[in-house]
Amino acid sequence: MSGLAPGLAGVALALAAVVHAGPAAAAVDRPRDVARLGTLEKVTARVSHLDVPVGATKRFNTLEITVESCFEAAPTEPPESAAYLTIVDRVSGAAAEEVFAGWMFASSPALSALQHAVYDVWVVDCLSAEEAGAEADQAPEPRDDIAPPRRRPEG
Repeated sequence: MSGLAPGLAGVALALAAVVHAGPAAAAVDRPRDVARLGTLEKVTARVSHLDVPVGATKRFNTLEITVESCFEAAPTEPPESAAYLTIVDRVSGAAAEEVFAGWMFASSPALSALQHAVYDVWVVDCLSAEEAGAEADQAPEPRDDIAPPRRRPEG
């Protein structure tokens, strides 16, 4: 770099390093504390959410879901959450069977999906412990005073 002043040579070198590395080098995924999972019981068509802390295991009917890690894309990147899950099916009277182990992505649930006859599980989001706690505090309390709908009399 004989034609550049010493100060400009450093700037040019730094700029070349950034251009060579591309924008992906600047974006860093953020590890999160809690994976928010969507769950579906296919028999009853009941959909619910399950918050599982990283490193913990929670049960959803016969499934034991363990979250190994959960990441959220950097704010400068397109929105994405990904979690590494291990799911074991523990049906009573049968040996435990690992039915899924791998990464699931919130933006592409079919890319790496749980194959199960009765249940679906997918990643909704990765949250900090504070975000998960604040949302749990805002959730409405279940009410027992609501009567089920009455059936119309036949005839």
